[in-house]
Amino acid sequence: MDVIVTSGLTKRFGHVTAVDGLDLRVPAGSRFGLLGPNGSGKTTLVRMLLGLVHPTSGSVELLGRAMPRHAAAVLPRVGALVENPAAWPHLSGRANLRLLDAAGAGGQLRDRRRRVEDTLARVGLAGVDRRPVRAYSLGMRQRLGIAAALLRDPELLLLDEPTNGLDPRGIGEIRELLRALNATGTTVVLSSHLLGEVEALCTRVGVLDAGRLVLTEDLDALRAPTGRVLVRTPDPAAVAGLLDGRVLDRRGDAVVVRADDPGELNARLVAAGIRVTGLAAQRRSLEQVVLELTGSGSDRVDRRPGLGRGAPR
Repeated sequence: MDVIVTSGLTKRFGHVTAVDGLDLRVPAGSRFGLLGPNGSGKTTLVRMLLGLVHPTSGSVELLGRAMPRHAAAVLPRVGALVENPAAWPHLSGRANLRLLDAAGAGGQLRDRRRRVEDTLARVGLAGVDRRPVRAYSLGMRQRLGIAAALLRDPELLLLDEPTNGLDPRGIGEIRELLRALNATGTTVVLSSHLLGEVEALCTRVGVLDAGRLVLTEDLDALRAPTGRVLVRTPDPAAVAGLLDGRVLDRRGDAVVVRADDPGELNARLVAAGIRVTGLAAQRRSLEQVVLELTGSGSDRVDRRPGLGRGAPR
């Protein structure tokens, strides 16, 4: 079953096409990463999935229901964090969550309070005091936003840059929390421009560039072996002599060899009496894949040739 299905999804803002004919499927129970440079359409896509922005054309299904038509039935089953966490700044984090919970899940007051306390503990805010949210650090605000997304025990989590503002320990804690939630059946969709964050958490990725989905693939398949093996040896000349024609590069004690089976290569080198101190199949990194697919995406602004100070742009 797919928990997210889009067909020909398009959103234009005037003459700007933010999302362009996007066909996307996200399987239930997956950890799916939406990757792309700033301005590639990730946040606009997430907003359309949640019914916060209506598409210019195309369709969205969330949890098997059309959006935004069935938003009232679908959204209570979805937890979301989009861009900056929303909160009433004059209230404490605990009070914010209690208001959200009362408006959503309902139930007995004792149960609601226990649910809020449990959720605060899950995101590392168990010891939060009565300070208003406006006095929180960026990392505390981010944790509170994640807590709000988890409050209703969602079937689907849509998180846009969820680790923004967190320190390295906080990033690790949230990553482990999301893995644990996914292990119990929650589908996690993470939208980010941070390759390392997606690579550390997700099992499947979709790459956006200029509003188009240019790739959807399992992460393991993207990082499949390249057919190149790095051999480290104190006798690189002997390796080059034995494997003449298969040596692609040689620097110091490192020799890059064309080989489909690293085990067979190692056995051949050892049988020839060549000492091998290290051997590893080379794989493409996620960074290489994304850079190849998103060459046009960048938030860099260069001065065009011939434009002086004050010249129109």
